[in-house]
Amino acid sequence: MQYSVVNYKDLEKGSWRLDPEYYHPENLFLLKVLKEQSYSHICDFSFVTDGIHASIEFDDKSKINLLSAKTTKENYFDLSGTGFITKIQDSKNKRTRLKIDDVIISTVGTIGNCAVVDESILPANADRHVGIVRIKKDYKPRFLSSFLLSKYGRFQTFREATGNIQLNLFVYKIKEIVVPRLSFNFQDIIENLCIKANQLLLNSKSLYYQAEQLLLSDLGLSDWKPTHKLAFVKRFSDTKQADRFDAEYFQPKYEEIIDAVKRYKGGFDELGNLVKIKKSVEPGSEAYQESGVPFVRVSNLSKLDISDNNQHFISDKLYNELKTHQPQKGEILLSKDATPGIAYYLNEETQKMIVSGGILRLQIDKQQVLPEYLTLVLNSTIIQKQIERDTGGSIINHWRPDQVETAIIPILKEDKQKKIKELVEQSFNDRKVSKSLFEIAKRGVEMAIEKTEKETETWIKTSEAIEVGMVKPELLHGKGSTTPILSQRGASRP
Repeated sequence: MQYSVVNYKDLEKGSWRLDPEYYHPENLFLLKVLKEQSYSHICDFSFVTDGIHASIEFDDKSKINLLSAKTTKENYFDLSGTGFITKIQDSKNKRTRLKIDDVIISTVGTIGNCAVVDESILPANADRHVGIVRIKKDYKPRFLSSFLLSKYGRFQTFREATGNIQLNLFVYKIKEIVVPRLSFNFQDIIENLCIKANQLLLNSKSLYYQAEQLLLSDLGLSDWKPTHKLAFVKRFSDTKQADRFDAEYFQPKYEEIIDAVKRYKGGFDELGNLVKIKKSVEPGSEAYQESGVPFVRVSNLSKLDISDNNQHFISDKLYNELKTHQPQKGEILLSKDATPGIAYYLNEETQKMIVSGGILRLQIDKQQVLPEYLTLVLNSTIIQKQIERDTGGSIINHWRPDQVETAIIPILKEDKQKKIKELVEQSFNDRKVSKSLFEIAKRGVEMAIEKTEKETETWIKTSEAIEVGMVKPELLHGKGSTTPILSQRGASRP
């Protein structure tokens, strides 16, 4: 049993928190470590505010990005699926209009995720579910972001969050976060690591986009824009054949996609003829634990990786009962529920895990398609529009296995598939290296707090773990460096 003894006079002034988790021994220890050295509060060196409080008005034509808690990840932004705010609402909310080097912190959901604004996402504004930190002096933005993502920042953002059903981190609490005063030289090292990591991430997205465009251009869909028509005519025989009577199913935009695939000179096939489809399992929420074997749900799945955000676990005993559902290298995970149509290719040996009943496991059954190519098709607008048609009108999105089997897949020529595979592999490699650099930055901040800046700088430059390959010398510390990438093994506490 762990406990803390706290004198009444030592209660945090202003909040008067009495909940025991607030004074957990680990929290008190980490705070003590920070306060034993020179430090500042965020309000000492920054202007802090939050985003727009009004309902957001969207307009895809404005191209002004809207940042939210969902878009803010660990030192980067994920703008996929987000909308654009109207020019009028943006002009009315100049306080929340974002600038280069603003540090954005998620204040609901996954509390404490943060990233730094750069020119690649501007123009942009933010909603009320993020905090905006605009540094005025003494600190580098990416150093601050890396600190907030480290254990010394995370414990504070989580500790200061309040609420019952949904946790919230309020602006006045962000202002009081304790940040160590480290030298500008060391902050520059962290800053440069994050800049290079972000460059690799942007390059990864560019390569993936090139792969998508190669697919669409071969099908004559590069410039295709879906148009929703208010009126059109269909025969009764069409509704009878489809066993559907809802008008949305027969929108011409869906037929345009299907026709483009069926006209393709290279041919096409149904997904069920290309793969073996294995269903997963749903043990029920009563089986969830705080630790153990990861239980991967749809919310953990993306086309880029398997996230551990809000990760659930099951016991080893239950895993042994369900291990026939263990995903294998070479399979494609495909979501069918909630957010159907997210595909992720397992190109490496997987850790122990079980995936939820909302995820299907696809195993390539014929050599007509490469797995990397098929995964890209499943994530493309070609399949997304078929899913939209099949699930239209449902309160909860559910792509039935029989609908999954009949999804139409274009079969590009082998040389085109190989080119797409190369682009996808390079994209994923750049993303992997990027994540490693972000991890070095975060762990480097922790080490500088626990040890010395000099020791940490040496560790960054001479890290010997090479699980993801060697970075070009100029990528990390300029010409002549031979710094390898940090592996997960190298990220453990020294």
